[in-house]
Amino acid sequence: MDLFDPQAAPAEWLVIATGVAALAVTVPRRTWLLARNAVTIAHEGGHALVAVVSGRRLEAVRLHSDTSGLTVTRGRPTGLGMVLTAAAGYPAAPLLGLGGAALLGAGRVTVLLWLATALLLALLVMVRNAYGVLTVLLTGALFVLVSWLGAPEVRAAFAYAAVWFLLIGGVRPAFELQAKRRRGGAPDSDADQLSRLTHVPAGVWLAFFHTVSLCCLIGGGRWLLGF
Repeated sequence: MDLFDPQAAPAEWLVIATGVAALAVTVPRRTWLLARNAVTIAHEGGHALVAVVSGRRLEAVRLHSDTSGLTVTRGRPTGLGMVLTAAAGYPAAPLLGLGGAALLGAGRVTVLLWLATALLLALLVMVRNAYGVLTVLLTGALFVLVSWLGAPEVRAAFAYAAVWFLLIGGVRPAFELQAKRRRGGAPDSDADQLSRLTHVPAGVWLAFFHTVSLCCLIGGGRWLLGF
């Protein structure tokens, strides 16, 4: 099959089942602590991509076992490029999910799987710690394995589950950050950095993160369900 050939839409039950599975992974704390690594990859990848596009120099990306991450860039400490880079993390997973939902809505399952693999490979080049390299390698290997060896039904199920997870799992981190800030934690969070850069209250940036993630979930969910 050609890479760009559209695939037939899967059965409705499969779309719903993969959404339920993504929700079941996201809600319980035990499974979320493991699955959150994928959201962290997207989060730090968002910082890295926007940094490069905005003209900053990307130095390193680190992913940690506690599911935190760090993207190091060089350039002006203020200005639009820095603001865009700082703002890109929390919206990254939901926006990737929305883009994936658009591809799946058009029947481009194979395109989505290979595009995700390419993005992971590009990120891997900049990862500078062992845990981060291992996490990205394992995630990329899973995409390659499914793309090469999976039957069409398996590829579709995997792609839909991954996109549902980005959409649903992309909502939770902003709420976690809000809870940490309420307890006086995370003083150097993305929202707080953006507040210092723009003189806009951190709560406004949190509201922005919530709005993006929830809108992506609603819009992406409609695409996946064929509404």
